[in-house]
Order: sequence, then structure tokens, then C-alpha cells
Amino acid sequence: MNKEMLRKGYVQVYTGNSKGKTTAALGLAFRAMGRGLKTYIGQFMKGQKYAELVSAGLCQPFITIEQYGKDTFIHVKHPPKEEDIKMAREGLEKAKKAMCSGEYDIVVFDEINTSHWYNLISAEEMLDVIRSKPDGVEIVFTGRYAPAEVIEAADLVTEMVEVKHYYQQGVPARDGIER
Repeated sequence: MNKEMLRKGYVQVYTGNSKGKTTAALGLAFRAMGRGLKTYIGQFMKGQKYAELVSAGLCQPFITIEQYGKDTFIHVKHPPKEEDIKMAREGLEKAKKAMCSGEYDIVVFDEINTSHWYNLISAEEMLDVIRSKPDGVEIVFTGRYAPAEVIEAADLVTEMVEVKHYYQQGVPARDGIER
């Protein structure tokens, strides 16, 4: 792969209230791996053992995933607990370090939009990530409720819109499909 094609590196946002944001970012990482590119995925508010952690282990050294959250479903309070804020901020620093390391071509800030919604990360901190992005690195912000300022600053924004979902018929999250 000619990395010259990634000379600028763009800012992508995957948002919306439907399924598919993290899945789209993982698909991007998988596609990039096929061209010899390396992806770092920092998962905010996630600490559960999702199947993508196992898959990423099989894709080393091309896909690396780290989680910055508790191993339970997130129930953020307003105001959020100091522990949740601390985990998100430490995760933000790790993801920014990966972005600036020169080791990765793509850095995914998974669920950072949702982290902002729950007051764990500020919009200004997200904009600082965008401003400090080195050339040649593509970044992706995922999660519901992307802030307007981030949408404005991004180069590509995709909104996932729910048309129909089997959750509404009582189907729980399934291993290998939703988690």
C-alpha cells in the first residue's frame, strides 16, 4: 500500500441512534489491514468482553483495541461519577498518544461521542484531538449524539438511522452479532 494516499488523513464521524457505528469502524480497520495499515481502537465506556477483542487478537499487529471503561453496562449519572470521568480522561490520553505515535494509520475513538453526551469528555477536548491530529493519520469518532462542533469540524459524517430493529420484538443482544 502506498501510504502517500493517506498524506492528509481525514476526520470521520459515525453517529446516530441505530446499530452499526462500532461495526463500521471495525470494518474500516479490517479493510485497512488488507492494505497493510495499522489501526488503534480506543473504546470509551466499554470494559465488557466483546467479541471484537478476540478478533483483534487474531489480527495482530494490524488491529489493536484497548478499553477505557468498567466491565459492566454503563449507567452514567448526572453528574457522572469521578471514576467514570477519570477512566474516560485516561483513555483520551492513551488514544491521543496512539494517534501521535507514528505507529498507527487509523485511530478510532469508539463511543467518544457518547462519552461527551454523558459529560465525561468535553467537546473542546474532542476538537483538540482534531486540531492535534498529525498528517497521515485518519481518525474516527463513533457513538450516538455527536456534538455539533465536532460534526462541523469533521470531513465525513455518517448518521446511522434506525428504520426497524428486532430489539423492539424483545430480541436481546446476541454474541457475535451485537457483542
